[in-house]
Amino acid sequence: MRLRTILAFWLPLAAAWLMMGVEGPYLSAVVARLDRPVENLAAFGLSFTLAWLVESPIIMLLSASTALCRDRASFLALRRFATLLNGALTALLVLLALPPVFRFLAQGVLGLPEPVARMANLATALLAPWPAAIGYRRFHQGLLVRTGQTRRVAYGTALRLATMSLAAAGLALATPLPGACIGALALSSGVVAEAAASRWMARRVVRDLLDPGPESGPAPSLRDLARYYYPLALTSIIAMSTAPLLTFFMGRGRDPLQCLAAWPVVHAFVFFFRSGGSAFQEVGVALSGAGGRNEAQVRRAALLLAAGSTLLMAAVVFTPLGALWFRRVVGLGAGLLPFAVLPAQVLILLPAMEYLLSFQRSRWILAGRTSLISTATALETAGLTLAMGLFALVLDWRGTLAAALALTLGRSAACGYLVRRAADRPGSGPEGLRLRP
Repeated sequence: MRLRTILAFWLPLAAAWLMMGVEGPYLSAVVARLDRPVENLAAFGLSFTLAWLVESPIIMLLSASTALCRDRASFLALRRFATLLNGALTALLVLLALPPVFRFLAQGVLGLPEPVARMANLATALLAPWPAAIGYRRFHQGLLVRTGQTRRVAYGTALRLATMSLAAAGLALATPLPGACIGALALSSGVVAEAAASRWMARRVVRDLLDPGPESGPAPSLRDLARYYYPLALTSIIAMSTAPLLTFFMGRGRDPLQCLAAWPVVHAFVFFFRSGGSAFQEVGVALSGAGGRNEAQVRRAALLLAAGSTLLMAAVVFTPLGALWFRRVVGLGAGLLPFAVLPAQVLILLPAMEYLLSFQRSRWILAGRTSLISTATALETAGLTLAMGLFALVLDWRGTLAAALALTLGRSAACGYLVRRAADRPGSGPEGLRLRP
């Protein structure tokens, strides 16, 4: 397989990840320009975080669909599994949005003022379609990735952003809704539109899979699918605990206000360079081929992109462009620059490690030994937590510098574990579920 083919396959997925990374800050910027921005931003931030955490178990449906939907039997089995998972997570979000439950969470646990808690409650209820829509579209996007139609994934994400923008503008101009509710409705509108578009774009793939054909084999059971998918869901849940952990330690360390103000800017900057690495997992799953026949070429592409992303980031953070970006483009004050520039420099290897981790994960997804992926993520989170406690609380370093070092060390532990286990990888045969070539 030629490098050009792999890069053409990867590029739309990388664009989709980059666009998804923009939506949260974009809608926050919209809410910040409406009435009562502080209260609405706090309410929207809480509702968005809750929905984000609830939907975390379905993030890996894209990889599962790419790896498993090979014929009618596997497609129908995974579709049923995805439907049950989507329904359970939607029910969980609805439960959290019930006023007594949400009041206890927002006021009893988090101590939010009553007006903010009330707005956040309504915004969370308006995000009820979010988990099912995300799961539905990721399932069908996996079908598109499996058949090489990655451009359609990017088209769907672009439609999502366009729908969100139109919904936010229309609601802001035509309704008296508070900003938090406008942001939640815009998010829901965008993901529902993307889910519908993904299903429509995958219609021919679905039709072909539903053709019984001579190649159709026995369907995997729900128990087998659950055994296969559970570690992937756990991986997403553990990974999403990273942000609250970092916030917790920074809030209790040195210069907490400045660190909490600068860290989102650093995180967003680094995400620009590492987002392509997040997309590479599906590249590895889709293109490595039966028995890993294209694995060497996919690995070569991962190494090339890893080196390119890190060098590109270095060209910014280790030159005057870094200060120019944080000061002029982002608008950080001179007092916050030390809290951003040095941590960004420390994170220089994170983009390359994102590609390495995604490639290694794809190998274990295809091999079916998904529990190793969740083990690596648990090691990463444990290493990050221990390092953050040491650097921020014991050594009293600045929170942003401590977070940058802790993230690097945690990710190094995850990558090292999966690389070390690479020699154990069998040619096929998941834990309770065989992948047919």
